[in-house]
Amino acid sequence: MSLPLDPYQYTLKNAVSCCGVGLHSGRTVNLTIKPASIDNGIRFFRSDLAPGKPIKAHMNKVVDTRLATTIGEDSCTVSTTEHLMAALKGYGIDNVDIEIDSGEVPIMDGSAEPFFLMIKKSGKKRQSGLRKVLRITKPIHYTEGDSRVSITPYNGLKVTGEIQFDDTFIKTQKYSINLYADKFAKEIARARTFGYVEQVEELWANGLALGGTLENVIAIHWNRKSILNEDGLRFDNEFIRHKVLDLIGDIALLGCPVLGHIEAYKAGHTQHLGFMQAIAKRPDCWELIEMKQNGAHSVFNHVVNGTKVAAEDLIMPFLTGAPTPATV
Repeated sequence: MSLPLDPYQYTLKNAVSCCGVGLHSGRTVNLTIKPASIDNGIRFFRSDLAPGKPIKAHMNKVVDTRLATTIGEDSCTVSTTEHLMAALKGYGIDNVDIEIDSGEVPIMDGSAEPFFLMIKKSGKKRQSGLRKVLRITKPIHYTEGDSRVSITPYNGLKVTGEIQFDDTFIKTQKYSINLYADKFAKEIARARTFGYVEQVEELWANGLALGGTLENVIAIHWNRKSILNEDGLRFDNEFIRHKVLDLIGDIALLGCPVLGHIEAYKAGHTQHLGFMQAIAKRPDCWELIEMKQNGAHSVFNHVVNGTKVAAEDLIMPFLTGAPTPATV
C-alpha cells in the first residue's frame, strides 16, 4: 500500500528570521531558522549562552510541561516550542537548526501563523535522504485523570481534539483535521492561545506572562460571555483549533512523521508528553518504516514482542534522536 507522504526529507531553501517577545519573560527575542543536512532533525541553539550542546527537539529532552512545552540539555533550556514546532510540522520540514538568543520562543501573535508564513516565504528544499515514518498498527491509549489521548491505525495523520469547559462561552468544542500543509495553513495555523482574564492576572502577579497582551492572547472576560479582544475570534471554535495546534506541535517531538489517528480529550502539554512516552513503550503496536523513492517502503527491524528490552534497544534510540538501526 502506498503512503500519502512525500518519501523525501525536506529543509528550508534559505535562512529566515523573526523578532518578538517571550510570553512569560516579556523580553525581546531574536530567532533564526537555518537549513540543515539530512537526518539532522530539528535542533535549537542558544546564541546568548556559551557554546554548548544543541537541544534536539525530541520527547526525551522535555523538561517541563507547565504552561508550555520546554526542552533542555544540561542547564540550557528553550520553552514555548509548540507553536514553532507545529508550523514546521505543518509545512513538512524535517531538518533545520534554530538559533535563539533567549530561553523562550517568541509568542508572536499567539498562533503558529507568523512562523508558518516565514517558513513558507523561504520555501522548502527536497533533500536526498528518505524519510523514516512511525506507522501505528494497533491502538494505543493513554489516560490521566479525566484526560485521554489515543492513536489508532490510519493511512495518514489525522488529529482530533475535544475540550469541555463549564462556562457558557467555550462549552464543548471538537475539531478534526487531516494534516496537510494547505489545510494546516487555513484551518489551524491562525488559532491563538487563550486564557481567562483572572488566570492572566495571577500569572502577572507571579512574574509570568509578562509579555502577554491582547495582541497575542485571547482573553476571556470575567463574565464568561465574551472576550476582551476587540477584533473578536478568528474562528467560532478557535479554542479547540488552538488545542489541536498545540497537540501537533508537541507530537512533532516524536522526531519523525506519524501515520495514525490521534484523538485527544481535555488534554494539555503534560498529557501529550505522557502519550508519547506511552507510544515508545508499546513497540508491539507500531513499526518503523523507511520510505522509498517510488513511494513504497520497507520496515526497520521487525519487533517480535513488546518487551522493555525491545523498546529500549531497538526503538527508543530512534524516537530519542540517537543513531537509527540499519534497514532490514
